Amino acid sequence: MKFTEYLTEAKKEGANLHLEHIEDEVLNRGVVGTRDAINFLQSLRDMLAGHSESRVNITTKWDGAPAVFCGINPDNGKFFVGTKGVFNVNAKLNYTDADIDRNHPGEGLNAKLKVALRYLPKLGIKGILQGDMMFAKGDLDTTTIDGEEYVTFQPNTIVYAVPSDSTLARSILSAQMGIVFHTSYTGKTMDDMKASFNIDINNLTRTKDVWFRDAYFVDASGTATFTEDETKQITKVLSDVGSKFKSTSSLVLNRIASSETLQVQIKTFNNTKVRAGQAIKNTAQHTRELIRWIEDKHNKEILAAKKEETKKKRIAEKNEVMRFFRSYAGELQKIFDIQNDIVVAKSMVIRKLQQLKQVTNTFLQTENGFKVTNPEGFVAVDKLKGNAVKLVDRLEFSLANFSAKKAWDK
Repeated sequence: MKFTEYLTEAKKEGANLHLEHIEDEVLNRGVVGTRDAINFLQSLRDMLAGHSESRVNITTKWDGAPAVFCGINPDNGKFFVGTKGVFNVNAKLNYTDADIDRNHPGEGLNAKLKVALRYLPKLGIKGILQGDMMFAKGDLDTTTIDGEEYVTFQPNTIVYAVPSDSTLARSILSAQMGIVFHTSYTGKTMDDMKASFNIDINNLTRTKDVWFRDAYFVDASGTATFTEDETKQITKVLSDVGSKFKSTSSLVLNRIASSETLQVQIKTFNNTKVRAGQAIKNTAQHTRELIRWIEDKHNKEILAAKKEETKKKRIAEKNEVMRFFRSYAGELQKIFDIQNDIVVAKSMVIRKLQQLKQVTNTFLQTENGFKVTNPEGFVAVDKLKGNAVKLVDRLEFSLANFSAKKAWDK
């Protein structure tokens, strides 16, 4: 399935299919998204400056895989498990092992979903929950790192490590699977499900077969706060973002937000920089490179056209897209400047949150052994609106994620 087709099929209001990076809200939702991103960061600043009335909740972003949807289908009252396909037009809901074999023949994912189908019903889930699977029994290992013995598991990119002599390790070792829940869904039918990030799992039945928890931010060592100087620094950055936002064309911001094609092209090019480990420092140069990259991409598609009719159509599409990018190059540069400032403020928040001890230790597995790494990131949830964004250091984690060998297949 092509990416654009996937977006069209999977796009369902209320479904939490993909959390966006906070800086990408500028592209995703234009004026409203940019304003929301600034408001998120202002609330995070206030929270870390010691103001208890912040409108934002923080959850830890666990690097689990696969994403698992589970619970009771209100349309028939049956328990199911599935992946993001549960919200497709042709929904892939798995009630039996035979359903999983038909819908997900890939060996890794197939086995994970069968474990989930066997053990998750024991939790007594009433509605529908979404979570990241952290391990199945066979994924657990005992590893010595820097002279200390850990129970470890690696669902995706990050290796999670728990001291072997801890209560948490004993709980994990006795389980058949582990999962971190982060989203709940409510609705009278599958078609009208609405997502909520303010999840409550206290009503679930405890069983030794499933180690589970929510994703709410856990500080096991103390409270992180911005110093007075740090608060001034992030406030200045956010003030600069606001000034640039006011001088940027709302027409261009909203034009990008309304065009899936423009969004995908800009994000895809930006991700080439992430893969290369390159920060976008010179936004004027970045804009020029983006325009050349998009033109080259269209030229290749035109040359690949077999039919004259197809070629003419692609030439027309290229002309329309290039007219936009060339006409608004200056505004695009402003948009990248806004994104850069949002990244600076986001990084200040991330660095402060990373100082706090998490539930497990986290490592990356390299050719030279284990390397200490930070958690994947965090998720900021607006208490009033209920929307959420990712806070991830893309040059640290996303680069590792792009190049990592996954332990499962879709």
